[in-house]
Amino acid sequence: QCDLVHHNGKFFLYCTIDLPEPPPAAVVKAFLGVDLGIVNIASDSEGESHTGKSMQRNRRRRSTARKQHQRTGTKSAKRKLKSMSGRQRRYQTITNHVISKKIVASAKALGFGIAMEDLKNIRKRVEKTVSRKFRRMFGNWSFSQLRSFVTYKARLAGVPLVFVNPKNTSRACSDCGHCDKNNRESQSAFKCKQCGFSMNADTN
Repeated sequence: QCDLVHHNGKFFLYCTIDLPEPPPAAVVKAFLGVDLGIVNIASDSEGESHTGKSMQRNRRRRSTARKQHQRTGTKSAKRKLKSMSGRQRRYQTITNHVISKKIVASAKALGFGIAMEDLKNIRKRVEKTVSRKFRRMFGNWSFSQLRSFVTYKARLAGVPLVFVNPKNTSRACSDCGHCDKNNRESQSAFKCKQCGFSMNADTN
């Protein structure tokens, strides 16, 4: 299927194709655990992290620029606002495509499946409990889009994908299983109070 679309004075040809999906591996050696977050958009159990610094920096730059043009209010400022529309969203989409591709490629190379946190409806559960400053960052968190990208890329690669309950995953020790809220000493530091095992908190 092809659709010819006229958008913002330009023509685009959208082509839709159907690709065969290989059957997922019947047996996997292990699962690549993927932790989702804001400081680190995604961290896997093999120690690779995808930082969210560039996305946050881009979001701040776009927000500041929009405010400046809105305060100016001239015709040229309004034209600039129109041309800026959607840039942040597109940047975020490209970033999530790159991260999801790396996650699926890593799992396929290792012969692993992928286990991701199931964060559906997390905004409803958490948003009222966080600060106003954090709420804006939280509202722009695109974990749902990342999840959808990993899902279809894993299906195309034949990599099994499962979603797990995130409850206590930030508190439980990956070495001995001991669960304690004091195990996570900071955003980045994890040290088990029972066995002394320590590593990056997101990787744990």
